Amino acid sequence: MIKIGFQPIRLISKNDLDDMGYSLRNKKVLIVEDNPNMSNLLSDILLQCFDLKSQKAQDGEEALAILNKETFDLVITDLMMPKMDGHELLRAVKQNFPQLPIVLITGYEAEYDPEEEPKPDGFLLKPFKVQQINELLRGLLS
Repeated sequence: MIKIGFQPIRLISKNDLDDMGYSLRNKKVLIVEDNPNMSNLLSDILLQCFDLKSQKAQDGEEALAILNKETFDLVITDLMMPKMDGHELLRAVKQNFPQLPIVLITGYEAEYDPEEEPKPDGFLLKPFKVQQINELLRGLLS
């Protein structure tokens, strides 16, 4: 018999968030990810751990169409996607919505060239942890 162990995740309560000095109520995140399992996981984490609403897009083209219709406080996007990848989306968002923070999700540090412009507002390295998301949200949405 093989046992697979998981580290318990300590969920951050709404009281913890209030104690940290920032509120995410009424904030909205656009998640751009072509893998539905990953986008669902991230959406669930944002809602259950941070009481944060999100909407999902499967690629950069769909994300831009959504951004032209709705207002968001943050975009979290994967780098590797069909149609329009995260690099192209980053450039388009920074050109059309310069005040909108954008975070890149990557499995490999080599996927992003630090000399490339414009620069993202943050990174989430796969596999990401709730604490990483907390630190990003605290820095970008407080």
